[in-house]
Amino acid sequence: MKKLISMLDCTLFSVAVIAGSVYLFNEVKADDNEIYVDQVGATANIDLEQLGSGNIIGGLLSTHGSMTAFDLDGATMTLDVNQIGNNNKMLGDINADSFTGIFDFDGDTNLYTIQVDAGNSNSADNANVNVDVDGSTNTFTLDLATNALSSGADIDTIVQGDSNTLNIDLDVDSATNYIDLDGDSNTVNYDGDGYAGAYFKLEHDGNSRSFDVDQQSTQDNDWLRVTSSGNNGSVCINQDDQGTSVGC
Repeated sequence: MKKLISMLDCTLFSVAVIAGSVYLFNEVKADDNEIYVDQVGATANIDLEQLGSGNIIGGLLSTHGSMTAFDLDGATMTLDVNQIGNNNKMLGDINADSFTGIFDFDGDTNLYTIQVDAGNSNSADNANVNVDVDGSTNTFTLDLATNALSSGADIDTIVQGDSNTLNIDLDVDSATNYIDLDGDSNTVNYDGDGYAGAYFKLEHDGNSRSFDVDQQSTQDNDWLRVTSSGNNGSVCINQDDQGTSVGC
């Protein structure tokens, strides 16, 4: 059973997504289902839920029935996603100002990949992203803005489980990035760039961790705090206020 949903397809929905508010809710309760979203317009409110295993909310690297999209374009958007199960994927491309993302994942071996305004078309100002993960062996990637065009980003990530990987790349001004991580053998890769300083805080409990943190704003003040309790693993932290490339 497969479901394909396009908010621009008037044969499926009697709406024209040009401007205004759009709300979409789809619940899938079988394996190997798909949700396809292509949104253009302002003040969209999108709510997606998938239950089961092997499901996709696509874009970027979609497979199954060669689905594409999960493409949101506009301003003042809210995307609320809830995936419950194993081996699921959420893959998307978002271009928006004042974007709010609420992502709740329960399960193992899931993949989450989101890029927000990679082409600098909307600047992604005031992005507010909240991620809550319960499970193990999951991989989550967030790439927010480029060339330090975005300002006021607020990223909050809570992960409970083992062997998870978090990849967060923020090219923004005055960003706040907070990670609360509980479990063993977890990996965090954080790269923060910008022109107006940034705040990064990581709190962790567990063993065999791996943390690589690069923070480089151009001639401004960055703030970073890492608190970790556990045995074994590696931690590498680089700060550079000249805006030059650093790395672990």
